[in-house]
This record gives sequence, C-alpha cells and structure tokens, in this order.
Amino acid sequence: MSSEIRDLSLTASGEQKIEWVKRNCDLLRMLEEEFSKTKPFAGKKIALSVHLEAKTAYLCKVLAAGGAEMYVTGSNPLSTQDDVAAALVAAGLEVHAWYGSTPEEYNAHIRAVLEVGPNIIIDDGGDLVHMIHTELPHLIPGIIGGCEETTTGIIRLEAMNRAGELKFPMVRVNNADCKHFFDNRYGTGQSVWDGVMRTTNLIVAGKNVVVAGYGWCGKGVAMRAKGLGAKVIVTEIDPVKAIEAVMDGFEVMPMVEAAKVGDFFVTVTGCDKVIDAEDFAVMKDGAILCNAGHFDCEIDMAGLREIAVETKEMRKNIMGYKLPGGQWIFVLGEGRLVNLACGDGHPAEIMDMSFAIQALSAKYLVEHGSELTEKLIDVPREVDADVAARKLAFLGKKIDVLTPEQEAYLNKSL
Repeated sequence: MSSEIRDLSLTASGEQKIEWVKRNCDLLRMLEEEFSKTKPFAGKKIALSVHLEAKTAYLCKVLAAGGAEMYVTGSNPLSTQDDVAAALVAAGLEVHAWYGSTPEEYNAHIRAVLEVGPNIIIDDGGDLVHMIHTELPHLIPGIIGGCEETTTGIIRLEAMNRAGELKFPMVRVNNADCKHFFDNRYGTGQSVWDGVMRTTNLIVAGKNVVVAGYGWCGKGVAMRAKGLGAKVIVTEIDPVKAIEAVMDGFEVMPMVEAAKVGDFFVTVTGCDKVIDAEDFAVMKDGAILCNAGHFDCEIDMAGLREIAVETKEMRKNIMGYKLPGGQWIFVLGEGRLVNLACGDGHPAEIMDMSFAIQALSAKYLVEHGSELTEKLIDVPREVDADVAARKLAFLGKKIDVLTPEQEAYLNKSL
C-alpha cells in the first residue's frame, strides 16, 4: 500500500523542522547512532500512531535506522503537520495521515497502518490497540507487544486488562518517571500556554485560570499559569490531589463555582463532560475554553453546540458560541488537544526523554516479548534510570554515587 498524505511538495519544510528537532534531541541522536549499528528492529514492522509532528517524525526515523519497517499515522485529526508527513514519505517511510481528517478518514488511516500486520505497536491514546482487538483480531498472533504513550491510553488498557480482553503485552510508557515527571508536567505546562497564547494573542497575567484536574499534567498547567501571573483555581474529584493543590497555593472549588469567575479554562482529566451545560450557562462573557486531555470529550462540545444560539469563527482555531443569556464563550482547537491543535506540542528536549523511553521499550519488547507473562508491564527501572543518567550528562550535570559502605548500610537487615 502506498502512503496517503496531503502534499509531497511540502517535504522541504518538514525536513527543516525535523532537522531542528534532531539538533535538540541528544538522547535520540545517540540512539539513532547505536541502532544504525545494532539493527534491533531488523525484520520487524512497527505501526505507530502518535501526534504526527517533527518530534514524532524523528522518533520514526530513529526506529527506521534500527531496521524497522515503519507504518505511521497520527493520533489526532488536528495534530498532524502535513509538511512533516511529507518529509517522512520522502525518507522512505509509509505514512497515512493529514491535517483535518474526518472521523472516517482518521479511522481509515489507523486501519491502513495495521493491515500491514505489525509486530510492534506504538500507540498514543489506544486507537491502534482498540481497532486491532475489535476489528482486526486476526493480526494479534503476529504482535509481540506494544507501548502506550499517554495517561488516557493507559486508562483504556487497564480497563481492557481487568476485563481479560487485552491479548498482547503493552508497556506503560507514560508511567515511567522520565515520562510523567517531565513530559506531563513541564512539557504540558509549557506547550499548553504556548498554544493558548499564540492562538488568542491575549495576556494571561491577572486573569483567573481554571485548571480541571490536578494530575501531573494539571500540575504543570497550573504551575506555568501561576508563573505567567494568573490567579489559578483547581477543580478536582480526588480529595488528596485537592489538598495538594491547596498547599501549592491554589484555590480549589467545584467547576460550577469556578465557571462563574474563570477567564481561561483548561481541562486535563481524561474524563467526559468535565465542563457541561450547567457550567456554560454561568460563564462570563468572553470566557476562553481549551482542552489538554487526549480526547475531545472533556468540554461537552455537542452540548455547547446544541444550546448556542449563534456560532462564529473569531480567528483561526477560535470558535465563538453565543449562549441564550447573551454572553459569548470561545473554544480553542475544537476542544481537541490545544498544545497540538494550536501549537507544536511539547518542547523538543522534553520529548527527547519520552521518545527515548519509547524506543528503548520497543527494543525491550523485541528482546524479551516471548518471556512476558503479564499483559500490562512497566518500563524496566534500569531503562528509566539509564535515560535519566544520560540526560543529566548531556545537561552537563553530575550527581553523587553511593560508596560500597553506604550501599551495605542501606541493604543491611535489621
């Protein structure tokens, strides 16, 4: 099957983006050099569904350098960058993705990268795994295992595993310390506000920012909003996380109360209808809503369209909805991932760590997949520690090392 992309003539722009990422991804450059020699994926087909922008493209090229046959698609209709897709095709990879795909086109692209019969799955949100299990189960015997990039995908996998439905091993890449400590917190924190600010051209300082969800991503969004001078309100369902938000210096209240005072709203929960009709009704004129969770369900867009008496595109990636009370509220990026629908995603140095974990987890599956008995596994601790140690070295930092006496002291029995 040949690639399905928007425009191959965009190749030069995509190559320029990928080259910039490569300059700033020390770990992936190191792995590319190593994999080029050792070819850990020789003879293996890898199907990948991750937000298709320059950092993902470089991961694909690193895996291809390791001998993998790469079959690539996006994980969100609004996050694919067509010039990056073109650059991958020009490099000899098979790509099925374009920006603004319809639900039917998006599913067709997911299917296309699976019908080749992959051995390894690299997923972001669980769409590859879901389609294999529900529509293409005959491919399961050929799959060694897969890796899941994000919290939402892991939630789906854990539900499948509890029900006894997961048929091959999946590595919880998102749960690695080098992923959620840095990618989810610092990456999401910076990229969300980058997307918001470049799209709205409005100031954040002095505004009331409502952050729905205080997991690692929510912590990052709240921290960066505070750094930009905003007054931050957190909404939560977990009392422990709510206390943490209070002790971090943020207001905590139910969404229906926060809705009355918020200027910016960011949902980061992985749940459905976190902001719904009851909340829309009490919002201020000019309130701006965006989502940083994987799926476009956290803001009840269907409910918003139903109650709106008028809609109007205000500028690129900003849709206005006039409510029966006369106020306008604005939604960024159609309620999809704001940092990718309205920006370039996480910083390159952050994704360097996350994608190094992805690449090494895929290598681990090739080497150890036949030995695995559990269907959901964590990234091996030694992989996490190795990535962190290498990143520290690239940053020019050193840390202490235990002496033999200290190790003996820590390991002695009572």
